[in-house]
Amino acid sequence: MHIRVAVIGGGSWGTTVAHLAAHSVPTVLWARRGELAREVNEQHTNERYLPGYRLHPDLRATDDLVEAVRGADLVVMGVPSQGFRSALEQVAEHVRAWVPVLSLTKGLEQGTRLRMTQVINEVLPGHPAAVLTGPNLAKEILAGDAAAAVVATHDPVVAEHLQRIFHQQLFRVYVNRDVTGCEVAGALKNVIAIAAGMADGLGAGDNTKAAVITRGLAEISRLGEAMGGEFATFSGLAGMGDLIATCMSTQSRNRFVGEQLGRGRTIDEVIAEMNMVAEGVKTSKVVMSLAHEHGVDMPIAYEVHEVCRGEATAVDAYRGLIRGQNGGVEHPTLEYR
Repeated sequence: MHIRVAVIGGGSWGTTVAHLAAHSVPTVLWARRGELAREVNEQHTNERYLPGYRLHPDLRATDDLVEAVRGADLVVMGVPSQGFRSALEQVAEHVRAWVPVLSLTKGLEQGTRLRMTQVINEVLPGHPAAVLTGPNLAKEILAGDAAAAVVATHDPVVAEHLQRIFHQQLFRVYVNRDVTGCEVAGALKNVIAIAAGMADGLGAGDNTKAAVITRGLAEISRLGEAMGGEFATFSGLAGMGDLIATCMSTQSRNRFVGEQLGRGRTIDEVIAEMNMVAEGVKTSKVVMSLAHEHGVDMPIAYEVHEVCRGEATAVDAYRGLIRGQNGGVEHPTLEYR
């Protein structure tokens, strides 16, 4: 394939996706820091975000956005949701017409509450928008463990091209036309992962954690369908698959945030020492706004939001679900509605 890929964002997942693409097509990774770009080019590593892992030797990096974007046939956006629009506005000044834009970001824009493909459509109208999502932990993929992902886009031709770029023997890429469902699932699972992490930090049992994850999936599905997503999406890779990986893995930054909150630390303390963004913290506020608008009951997401904004503790959120609290009174997160 004579396709050139530009990946915007040198964090753990952006770097990993660039590494995957480099197996198939010429790929350049844009990193804000010049020293990181040099490290990728000279050492084929990204020790800040992916310590101990080697990157594909053909992957090139630059801190010059114009150089990265102007010749690209595909732009991949691997920046957090709060910086997504501003980064894309810079890309828009240099990208050629009709070039597809693929989002890796699992979050919702603050204020507008837009999904990332909606932001793409606003900033770059006429450019096909797509999302890559699923249960994908960067370090496991770099280690060569088998994984599967979903490319969601309304354009079947674009979907086929994206599938061919990223699909490999141990990284299987499936296609889904339900863009809304895939993006909503990817954003909301981070909120539920914080709840699962709180269970770990509080020392709750696996039964408790499984109940919270399962009820969390029900909340994701209800809001996702209300927003236009398809039911089947939420039981697939983009929904249940991603939720399980994020809630269970010690590599999950959102689960880590929840675990630290469960141990009694404040949200400000936890965020201050992290060098990567935990999307679920900010997403929880947007989710509660959307839940109110659509009339959807989301008790687990509500509790996470209350803890993240400092109005409750993890013990408050799990009242009745951990030993010694309220004599075993059932918590509303286990009710269906």
